[in-house]
Amino acid sequence: MEAAARVIARRGVRGLRVEELAAEAGVSTALIYYHFKDRAGILRRTLEFISDRAERYTSERETPARPPDPRRELEQTLLLELQDEPVVRENSTAWGELRANAVFDPELREDLAKATLIWVQEIAELLGRVSPMSPAASLAASAERLTALLEGLSMRWLSGILPLTRARTLLLEAVAVELARLDRE
Repeated sequence: MEAAARVIARRGVRGLRVEELAAEAGVSTALIYYHFKDRAGILRRTLEFISDRAERYTSERETPARPPDPRRELEQTLLLELQDEPVVRENSTAWGELRANAVFDPELREDLAKATLIWVQEIAELLGRVSPMSPAASLAASAERLTALLEGLSMRWLSGILPLTRARTLLLEAVAVELARLDRE
């Protein structure tokens, strides 16, 4: 799965060739087809893999002497998606490639929508810890705006349009705006 994420990040979904994936993974093409059946299976499992990997690097943090306050935990979780680390760059690039391809692939679109919903729900839960009196619908809307912004900022950063420090600043400002909005409701 790491090889699939690397190839998709490097070549895009349309540039994914099973032969190149097999070479990258150090296995035969027959083994790839045995495990994944077809290209759609490869894409589906790669999407699951990068979602799981993102979950690990956004939730596995050093354990501080005392737990972070809920707002700080929310900010850290979002900011961990904007790290200049190879695995984060690869994950974010592969996610963007899969998202772009979903425009033309209804099956992938459905899988991407599920993965996005899980991510939005996780952020809504973190927002709820910061603003526990906010209605669930408001938390979900704020989470959706923040995750959409984060995806856009990530793509701008990865493509060199936006410096990483500026992307992180804009994200933190958006968190402040969303929390202020929730406080008013």
